[in-house]
Amino acid sequence: MAKTTDPKTTKKIYRTAGIQRTTAETDITIELNIDGTGKADVDTGIGFFDHMLKSFAKHGFFDLKISAQGDLIVDTHHTIEDTGIVLGTVIKEALGDKKGIRRYGKSILPMDEALILCAIDLSGRPYLNFDVPLTCERVGYFDTEMLKEFFYAVSYTAGMNIHIKKLDGENNHHIIEGVFKAFAKALDEACGYDERIKDVLSTKGTI
Repeated sequence: MAKTTDPKTTKKIYRTAGIQRTTAETDITIELNIDGTGKADVDTGIGFFDHMLKSFAKHGFFDLKISAQGDLIVDTHHTIEDTGIVLGTVIKEALGDKKGIRRYGKSILPMDEALILCAIDLSGRPYLNFDVPLTCERVGYFDTEMLKEFFYAVSYTAGMNIHIKKLDGENNHHIIEGVFKAFAKALDEACGYDERIKDVLSTKGTI
């Protein structure tokens, strides 16, 4: 992925953001470098969720640090949803004015027998179209119904239009991992620069 450069100094400028969000249910800190190399340090207390977030970072070439403490004694809902809220917020902040970026990204990603489609638009308008049927209630300690809630939270706080669809697949682990990886690849493309785009890719002049 290309990096912004200050024309006066030719110094590379990395798109980064960091946020801490504390509620009565969770305490979550996320640091994100969009122009990273895929390094991840993630601890949410939910092993499978950590694995998915590390896969997101690796396959999107994002540097990601997440520390999340939540009321897991209740269930995983608040921790997963609130992580999505904070991740969407740091994505939005790191992108800034979105000048020069492609805005749109897509991926059709195979994960063994699973095949996942993800398409996104960094439009500033949140919308989630999610069609990923799963056949079990939990993978590890990850409640599978929270997959949609996580991406809804990301969509809403990032102002991002996300379409995710399972085209094929039987194994729930493969399907969920394919979703995170496809989202990573689509976001990486949408965040990338195109030298033909001098301002923002919108007839309105803002996104």
